[in-house]
Amino acid sequence: MSLRMYSVMSSVQQRNMNRAKLLASHIIPRLSRPFGTNSFENLLVDKRMNGVAVVTLNRPKQLNALCDKLIAELNSTLRDFDEDSSVKAIVLTGSDKAFAAGADIREMSERDYANVQRNDMLSTWQNVKSIRKPIIAAVNGFALGGGCELAMMCDIILAGDKATFGQPEVLIGTVPGAGGSQRLTRAVGKSKAMEWILTGRRFTAQEAEKAGLVSRVVPSEKLVPEAIKLAEEIASLSSPVVQVAKECVNRAFESSLNEGLLYELRQFHSTWALKDREEGMKAFTEKRKPTWEHK
Repeated sequence: MSLRMYSVMSSVQQRNMNRAKLLASHIIPRLSRPFGTNSFENLLVDKRMNGVAVVTLNRPKQLNALCDKLIAELNSTLRDFDEDSSVKAIVLTGSDKAFAAGADIREMSERDYANVQRNDMLSTWQNVKSIRKPIIAAVNGFALGGGCELAMMCDIILAGDKATFGQPEVLIGTVPGAGGSQRLTRAVGKSKAMEWILTGRRFTAQEAEKAGLVSRVVPSEKLVPEAIKLAEEIASLSSPVVQVAKECVNRAFESSLNEGLLYELRQFHSTWALKDREEGMKAFTEKRKPTWEHK
């Protein structure tokens, strides 16, 4: 290859990289705000010393209704935590009254079809699923519509005993738009999802647990401490191994059995490249607690 050709290719590659960075900046806006402060308009963020970060939705007057600004702040915050090596697990919660009572209908209702198509409305909500570190949703109060969908984007849902779930979009003349019809069906089965989505009926935390939507139900006043305790347990393990395990479970949720089995096997093989796999097995044979290097 000539030097001139190499130079031209390098220039093209650089332009492509710049375009990719520009696109990423539009897809997941970066909001340069310090953690551990209340400088976000719609979030409270607490980066703890034990490898756990707690993100609290904070629009109390609107019962944490999900507006564009809140989603932008949430995407940016989760992405920053995903890149922060000191954070190993994330807890996402709301208030006692509402995890999130739904999407901000007032913000949505003023748009027409051309606007929602042009701006691909709700598409950036799915960015929560791109986070590689485990996210635990601690749900108290209402988790309706977009709030239920946001909880389902997380990896584990713990529910307070007074939490209320639902996909009530049919009651206002529309359908779920952020994964409600897809994730709810995969979690609880076709018949139950059909009943809840076609009627818009709300269902309790106990019903959600029985149907398999939530991991477990705990007393409301103990919900966030219990979620943090679970996050601490996960954070105490090897971070790369936890992330691989999360990917394997998600693959089971989203693919066929044969595809999932092959993916799991290859990921199992890949852990032999990790120092933590070597340390974990060595510690087991030596009957001691492993010391993780997170690599």
